Amino acid sequence: MTLQQLSYLVTVAECGNITDAAEKLYITQPSLSAAIRNLETEMGVKAFTRSNKGVVVTREGEELLSFARMLLEQADNMKEHFGSEVNRTPKFSVSCQHYSFAVNAFVDLIKKYDADSYSFIIRETQTGEIIDDVAGGKSEIGVIYLSEHNADILGKLIKKNGLIFEELYVAKPHVFISKKHPLASKESISVEDLQGYPYLVFEQGERNSFYYAEEFISVLDFPKNIQVRDRATLFNLVIGLNGFTVSSGVIDQTLNGKNIIARPLDVDKEMRIGIIRRKNLILSRYAVAYAEALKKHLGHNCI
Repeated sequence: MTLQQLSYLVTVAECGNITDAAEKLYITQPSLSAAIRNLETEMGVKAFTRSNKGVVVTREGEELLSFARMLLEQADNMKEHFGSEVNRTPKFSVSCQHYSFAVNAFVDLIKKYDADSYSFIIRETQTGEIIDDVAGGKSEIGVIYLSEHNADILGKLIKKNGLIFEELYVAKPHVFISKKHPLASKESISVEDLQGYPYLVFEQGERNSFYYAEEFISVLDFPKNIQVRDRATLFNLVIGLNGFTVSSGVIDQTLNGKNIIARPLDVDKEMRIGIIRRKNLILSRYAVAYAEALKKHLGHNCI
């Protein structure tokens, strides 16, 4: 097994067929096919099922790809650490729940490592996909929160996938509402106050249970619930319907608008915001810088 073979494997998976992958890698199609077959034979797995339409990654192949991405990433980190690639193109990916501070930290990262060329990815996505992305090597780190309600289930899932959770900030739950909302004048808001108003939550797909929810309180507590996929839609509905959502209280008016305000939720609970990453692996300089930027924006607590 060589790093070159692993690179070939990842490229074929990304392209979805041997022909396009061979063009991208500047090698012949027979040479690429042979390299993939040799890797499959050595590892004792069938990475792809092949057809006239291209290739599809098998379940074994997904696992092999996860290790391949991790090894390639670690090789890059090692080269960067020891200075063998001075002009290396900055490359980093993160998967996160829908947090403005995660976007602000991403902006800081790009400004710090701005170059003639770079490859940065931020995925605002579902909680289960964040764990999958980091475990599968699609993202170097993930940003989620744990609480006494979800820590047992998510903690076991994080551990099962060979990941660890590193706490960055402990937040008190806040209610996000329009500044014109009937409850806007209250210094703090109780669960009882919120009854009757639409509760906006992020949809979690097949894993749509309370343990995966980005919001701190269960939808079961409220008769009116609306599920959305993106932050802009959620805040538009918060304003248009006098709805609300519940999150960390860390909000950026530049990204979310001046019409959204945060008020403390009257509960004696905490949200532990942090990153998940693969256990015993060296983080790139970009991941380290991103984590530091997260701490900065969480520390500012810019409501």
